Amino acid sequence: MFVCTDTEPETDESQLPDIDVWVAENDAAGRRLQGNVLASPAAATTVRVRGGELLLSDGPFAETKEVIVGYDILECADLDEAIEVARAHPMAWSGRVELRPFA
Repeated sequence: MFVCTDTEPETDESQLPDIDVWVAENDAAGRRLQGNVLASPAAATTVRVRGGELLLSDGPFAETKEVIVGYDILECADLDEAIEVARAHPMAWSGRVELRPFA
């Protein structure tokens, strides 16, 4: 589960879920296997190799207003359960949450 910012967040923050409660509930249920906040995009280094030459860029390569700010590895029975877990995450309200299975 990628946790991302959004250019159109929920404006009523009074109903925003508490991240500490979300983490505690999903850790206790065994659904959240790992998670962490990422450093600012300004701390990123993008690595590419083109024609055998190493190319390094400061910051994220993608030019977008939305950025990935964290991640959680979930173990859910199916996509429906993952959606229920994600919809309760505060960043689903003030950002975006992208669900993606391991390949």
